[in-house]
Amino acid sequence: MASLTALFTGLQGLNVHSRRLDVIGNNIANVNTTAFKSSRMMFENAFSRDIKIGSAPDDTTGGTNPLQIGLGVQIAGVQRDFRTGALEATGDPRDLAIDGRGFFIVQRGDQTLYTRAGSFRQDLNDNLVTATGETLMGYGVDDNFNINSGTLRPVNLPLGKIRLAEATHNATLAGNLNTDGDEPSRGSLVNLMATASAGFIALPGSSPSPGAGNRVVAGTLLTDLRDLSIAASNEALFEAGQTLSLSGAQKGLSSVPARSLDITATTTVQDLMDFLNVALGLHSTGVNPDGGSPGVTLDPQTGVISIVGNTGTINDLDLEAADFRLLDASGTLVRLPFVPDKQASADGESVRTTIVVYDSLGSPVSLDVSMALEAKTSSGTTWRYYLEANDSIGDALALGTGLIQFDTLGRLLTEDPVVVSLDRPGTGADNPLIFNLAFTGSMGRTTALADQPSQIVGVYRDGLPAGTLESFSVADDGEILGAFDNGAVRTLGRVVIATVANAEGMVDAGGNAWMIGPNSGPPVTLTPGEVGSGTLVSGALELSNVDLGQEFINLITTSTGYSASSRVIRTTDELMQQLLVLGR
Repeated sequence: MASLTALFTGLQGLNVHSRRLDVIGNNIANVNTTAFKSSRMMFENAFSRDIKIGSAPDDTTGGTNPLQIGLGVQIAGVQRDFRTGALEATGDPRDLAIDGRGFFIVQRGDQTLYTRAGSFRQDLNDNLVTATGETLMGYGVDDNFNINSGTLRPVNLPLGKIRLAEATHNATLAGNLNTDGDEPSRGSLVNLMATASAGFIALPGSSPSPGAGNRVVAGTLLTDLRDLSIAASNEALFEAGQTLSLSGAQKGLSSVPARSLDITATTTVQDLMDFLNVALGLHSTGVNPDGGSPGVTLDPQTGVISIVGNTGTINDLDLEAADFRLLDASGTLVRLPFVPDKQASADGESVRTTIVVYDSLGSPVSLDVSMALEAKTSSGTTWRYYLEANDSIGDALALGTGLIQFDTLGRLLTEDPVVVSLDRPGTGADNPLIFNLAFTGSMGRTTALADQPSQIVGVYRDGLPAGTLESFSVADDGEILGAFDNGAVRTLGRVVIATVANAEGMVDAGGNAWMIGPNSGPPVTLTPGEVGSGTLVSGALELSNVDLGQEFINLITTSTGYSASSRVIRTTDELMQQLLVLGR
């Protein structure tokens, strides 16, 4: 008679093939889904009805096999294929793909999820997020752009918003100093006179009194100096509230930075001399070969203020009457108070160069470095360096001086760098700016050979002007490198990946995301490229790993299986109809 078992077996066939069709349809529907992982349904036979369990052979008969009739088919499981899909280049550095094992770690609210889809974009806060809004997590950096491993935070890329500047810490000069040049014999000598033929004189009754035989002393107030341009008059040359401006003076081939001295009721001739010494950048180097000492001095008996400069043609002072201007409180010119009288010019082989360094805010600061021949001996040559900050915020022009030695082959013997300190008050930057200035290094060295002419240049300088983040890239180990428009490249963070012992045990959370499942194992956070993890590919996306050809074949076999199961039901029905006919 017809079997009801066959009806239910056919029904089971219809059900499982329907479910397989669901899986195939889902695969085909996601053929263009980024990083989609295809699935396959596995069947297994249902339990069987045992009619005879079989028997073992004995001495007189052979053994018999079990007699079992199967009761249909059922779903054994749905397996996910986690093989890496093909990678498609997009050219956008925000698109990331994992070549190998692992998942991106993303945050959806308070829930941590995992994804292979790397189509990230920036949100309002410059965080990289997925197409559905999950935030990509990774490692950040500290203030020195060192990666802080261990703590996950949103990957943030503030293009056009973050600015970077770095102070100079090291600079190097290189070139050649001409040993055939002339040794120095003197520095500049310029006398400041009240007139073309006379020095300054104090007004009668000035305090302190110059004393017998003196016209003026260092303690004389500037407001007690007589204006000798007005004959037979006791008019004062200076008044409180005025300003003495020094502008346009020349030192070698360079202009001396403008400086000013505010004149008060207590400003003395000594204050004036100190001002000139600082403003002209006179370096204290001892006695010049002609016996003069660099600095500003006063002859009390003649009232002449003498300015002695340093040796080397590059330190030659050129002062004109128009360089010294006396201004009233409104800035209007009152008079030209001094008559410079140049008595001698500085000589000696020398050279000057200018290098630009940066403070902590990225502001450029110019530094003049001069080299002047000091002496030639049988053991080599000695040169003196002069450091001057021609646009430093501080009042001092002269920053320092010292000697460096060369042997008879022109090789530098003094290799220790010079520590330079530049004043930066009132700028908001670190004050002072301190850096090392070397005369030799990997980028070049200074020599002292017979050559024409002497020449030195800055060949290296670290530090950076202020720059804005304009682009970034992601390395295969996940390190995010940001490029600033000032040429700097700095680490901005790191994209990390997570692996689990059994990726197929993860639970699909929708939206190309996965959750940790009971059979997946706990996640392990790794740097891309570490053992057991894949590497990152920037500017690419992982495609779906659905094989359309295989899916179409599965579609055919599933359709055939479904049709065959329905035929079993139809045949069983026909047999049952025949059975019913017999009973009529």
